[in-house]
Amino acid sequence: MISRHSRILDRALTRLKLRQLRLLVAVGTHGNIQNAARELGVSQPAATKMIQDLELDFEVTLFSRTNRGVIPTVFGETLIRHGRLIFAQVSNAAQELDDLNEGNSGRVVVGTLLAASTGLLPAAIDRLLTDRPKVAVKISEGTNEVLIPSLLSGKIDMVVGRLSTLRYRERITREKLIEDRIVAVVGPKHPLAGKPKVSFDQIRPYGWLLPPLETTLRRQVDQFFINQQQYAPPRAIESVSYLANRALLQSRDLICLMPEEVTAQDVGNGNLARLDWTVPFGRGPIGISLRSDDSLSPAARAFKAALHEVAAERAT
Repeated sequence: MISRHSRILDRALTRLKLRQLRLLVAVGTHGNIQNAARELGVSQPAATKMIQDLELDFEVTLFSRTNRGVIPTVFGETLIRHGRLIFAQVSNAAQELDDLNEGNSGRVVVGTLLAASTGLLPAAIDRLLTDRPKVAVKISEGTNEVLIPSLLSGKIDMVVGRLSTLRYRERITREKLIEDRIVAVVGPKHPLAGKPKVSFDQIRPYGWLLPPLETTLRRQVDQFFINQQQYAPPRAIESVSYLANRALLQSRDLICLMPEEVTAQDVGNGNLARLDWTVPFGRGPIGISLRSDDSLSPAARAFKAALHEVAAERAT
């Protein structure tokens, strides 16, 4: 007896058309079959028939009808997610073929978090380009909340930075590169710069540059402030931009918490100063997040290897 899975898989392989998936994704985006049909240039009855055919082939209800349009069911959301991933992979294949046609030997799209952007990432890219000078590299910077969905949808190959443990654990492979800690930094002219054994009481009067609310580090900072008699900074600026943070630290008496890896160069050349205060939280691994090794192109695998090599050299 043929299993339900085998039956549905056979239908998908023999009858499923990319046009149906395009319509499915469009309906999920618009929440309306008529608007999705207009986007694809088909009539609404034809679009409705395409959705019905998908529901028959997959033996599930993909959308719930409401007065305002349609809402994806859990089955619809799943198929839409896989549809978007399929189109992202097709786009990546087309881009890789175009790169090869232009003389590049592959393409790597990497998302980066602040923790990796100034040290590991540039060193690994330099190593990759030394071995494969024609590889095309694209870098997207942001927080995990922005980058991980792009990773899952196939828009980027991997994310390099502080490893998040809160979400998407079952759908992402994580590989540790180095262990990093959070340090407090100020501008070189800050009143506390160079002072030994700074206490939190000495820090209290000054303003802070804080990471975004959705980050793990911000949650740790907020909890720490609560534990310090509900401490509220006299002024606070929320920023994920390292360049902006560095400029503000140099012009204002502010305090900022950042990964040691990020600040090392600027502290070393005197652009910033590290406070002699041990941050009681924030230690954690910096590494690579990816869907799977099988999802990586040869160029992306070479870049991942370069990241591990650079990390191993820094650890020795």
